[in-house]
Amino acid sequence: MMKKKSYRRPIFWVISILLLLLIIMVILIFVNLPKPLHVSDSSYNLTTLADGTYQGECDNGLVYVKVNVEVKNHSIIAVHIIEHDNGKGQSAEVITNNIVDNQSIELDVISGATASSQTILKAVENALSK
Repeated sequence: MMKKKSYRRPIFWVISILLLLLIIMVILIFVNLPKPLHVSDSSYNLTTLADGTYQGECDNGLVYVKVNVEVKNHSIIAVHIIEHDNGKGQSAEVITNNIVDNQSIELDVISGATASSQTILKAVENALSK
């Protein structure tokens, strides 16, 4: 009489390997997520900043931004994005106008470009808090 071959062992190993690959993929995805950024006007004081151009940068893991912030008469008169390495966050660059209009970095982010918006705001904060 012939013995039946057991297919349970190979299937077990295939499923185990696929599960392990899935776990590795999930870990890699979470490691590469942007780091949360928190910005606050309290980290700088416009009334003590001299007129001039201040440079700041921020890298959150997926987005890198370098900005020049122009200050005159204790007001932010312009924010220039020097470098913006992003995915689809180009639309976030309009937030620079909001910074000037509100004289603040405590703003709502641009919908669809959250990571880029937060990174731009943090770069401005870094420039003004040096």
